Amino acid sequence: MSPHMGIWRWHITMLASILFRATIIAASFGVLFALAWLAATASGPHMFADFNSLAGSPFGLFLGMGLTLVLFSFLLNGARHLLNDMAIGLKLKPADLMSWVAVIGPVILTVLTWVYLFTSGRVAL
Repeated sequence: MSPHMGIWRWHITMLASILFRATIIAASFGVLFALAWLAATASGPHMFADFNSLAGSPFGLFLGMGLTLVLFSFLLNGARHLLNDMAIGLKLKPADLMSWVAVIGPVILTVLTWVYLFTSGRVAL
């Protein structure tokens, strides 16, 4: 066993880093969704209508919520990395706070966004 394993412990900055990498993978699937939308748009009104019906289905809305989560994760983690690159927030307490914001913030912002979309009538099941 590696000697560092005796002193290693889980930390929020590790979780923020792992989740950021996971959102990069999820964004790759989001690009496929965007390409499908472009292909449907280029294929004519019938294909575009079919794609819109898929996007408005529960599966499509679930996918949209996931991509919204990815977007907010990119924004908050990108801001965290930008501040770290400027040597801001490298001490333990600010790094922990920024990591908590990067982990919890996307979930809160996604829920607020979709609550707004449903309550304003822009999205419906």
